[in-house]
Parts: sequence; structure tokens; C-alpha cells
Amino acid sequence: MQQKSVRSSSESYFWPTVWAVAIHALLFAMLFVSFHFAPELPPARPIVQATLYQLKSQSQATTQTTQKIAGEAEKTKARQYEVEQLETKKEEQQKQEAAEQKKAEAAKQAEAKKQAEAKKAEEAKKAAEQKKQADIAKKKSEEEKKKAAAEEARKKAAEQAKKKAAEDAKKKAAAEAAKKKAQEAARKAAEDKKAQALAELLGDTTERQQALADEVGDKVAGSLDDLIIKLVSEQWQRPPSARNGMSVEVLIQMLPDGTIVNASVTRSSGDAPFDNSAVAAVKNVVRIPEMQQLDSATFNAMYRQRRMIFKPEDLSL
Repeated sequence: MQQKSVRSSSESYFWPTVWAVAIHALLFAMLFVSFHFAPELPPARPIVQATLYQLKSQSQATTQTTQKIAGEAEKTKARQYEVEQLETKKEEQQKQEAAEQKKAEAAKQAEAKKQAEAKKAEEAKKAAEQKKQADIAKKKSEEEKKKAAAEEARKKAAEQAKKKAAEDAKKKAAAEAAKKKAQEAARKAAEDKKAQALAELLGDTTERQQALADEVGDKVAGSLDDLIIKLVSEQWQRPPSARNGMSVEVLIQMLPDGTIVNASVTRSSGDAPFDNSAVAAVKNVVRIPEMQQLDSATFNAMYRQRRMIFKPEDLSL
């Protein structure tokens, strides 16, 4: 811009200088012509006057030229000032525009950065949410696996318990069968013994028969007592209030075929649930077919009414 200003200043002085030189040349030419064609006049005076006039005229022309040059210079200077002002204003405007552009660019970058950070935060939030959902799904899967394992263990335990119960039932049934077989064998042995005893009675004297009958009756009665205890024990359900040392006496009434017609308490234990459990156990036996082994006299004497003592630790007659 400085080179442009110097150039503009040189151009603005060029033409005024040319005009000034031309005017001076014209003035000198006019003076030359004036000297050549001037009439002869008195030597001293006209020359002095002409010289003064010429000098005056030259001075005025020079002054006018100088003033004109100065005016042109002022105009040129004013135009140059205006140009400089315009250039300065343009530069300031350009600077302002550049600053605004830079500011806009900075704002744009800040907005882009803000959006990038917001996007990054959103992505982080989304990732955290996905991780949370994944953790929930994993925890749920683990819980379902635990439930499945627990259910499998429960089923397995139930199967084992069922299998054990079946085995226990089978063993119990076998034991019951063996027990019944043993009872049947004992009953048959008792009948055989009774038959043998009766046969011996029939073939002996009256006294001997009576003695043998009493002996056989006692033995048969002892066997039947054991049977009654066994059958009643099987039907008895121990109440919660039963304690060792307690006892209750129950009177059993039967028919010759072994049917139990009644059972009642003759001596209480002082605990009603225990007394009632003893009576219920006797009635639940219902009938003892083995009583038919006895003759009428022995049955009437010993078993039509038979007293039984119940104790929590055992049963006795």
C-alpha cells in the first residue's frame, strides 16, 4: 500500500510540473518575441519599465502556477488522504470481517465440539445401559440355572425317597408275611399240641386227665395272652401325653368265637387320652379266632371277661 501511495503522489505531481514548465517556456517565448518586435524607444526608461513589467508578469505567473500547483497538490493530497482513509477503512473492515469469521469459525468449532461431547456422552450412556441390561440378563440366567438345578435336585431327592419308600414297603411286606407265617406256624403248633394233649386226656384216667387239662389249659392260656398282647399292641397308637410309669386297667369282654363285644376302663391312669387309646386299641382288634381252641369251661373261666393292664413302655395281662 505504501508503494501505491508513493506512486499516486508521483503521478499527482507530474502534470502540474509539466504545466508549470510549459507556462515558463511560453513566457520566455513571449519575452523573446517582445524583444524582437518592440519599437525603438528611449533606451533607459522603456527598458526599465519593460523589465519591471516582465518581472511582475513573471512573478504573477509564477505565483499563480505555484498556487495552482499547491492547489493541485492539496487536492492530490486530499484525494490521497481519502484513498488512504478508504484503504484504512477497508483494511479495518477486512480485519473485522476476518475477526468475525474467526469468531464464527471458533463458535462453529465449539458447537461441533459440544455436539461431539454430547454424542460421546450419549454413546457412553447407551453403552452403560446395554451393560446394565446384559448384567440383568446374566443374573436372570444364573438365577434360572440355580432354580433348574434346585428343581433337578428336588426331583432327584423325591425319586430317591420314593425308591426308598418302595424298598421299605417291600421289606415291611416281606416282614409282615414272615411274621404272619411265623404266627400261623405257632398257631398250628399250638393246635397240634392241644390236639395231642386232648388225645392223651382221652386215653388216661380221670385224675390224670384233669391234671393234664389244667396243665394244657394254662399253657394255652399263656399262649393266648401273648397273642392278645401282640394284637392289641399292633392296634395301639401312643398318644402325646403318654409317659413311662403310667398304667391303665381295661376289662375285655368276648364271645366264645373270639369276638370282642366290649372294652372299659376299670382303673384309670389319670390321663384320659391314654385311657381312651387303650380302649380303642382293644376294640380295633374286633375278633380273636384263636379263642375257639378253648373249651367252654376254660373260656368262661378265663376269657369271657379278661383284664388287661396297659403301660406306655409295654403291655401286660
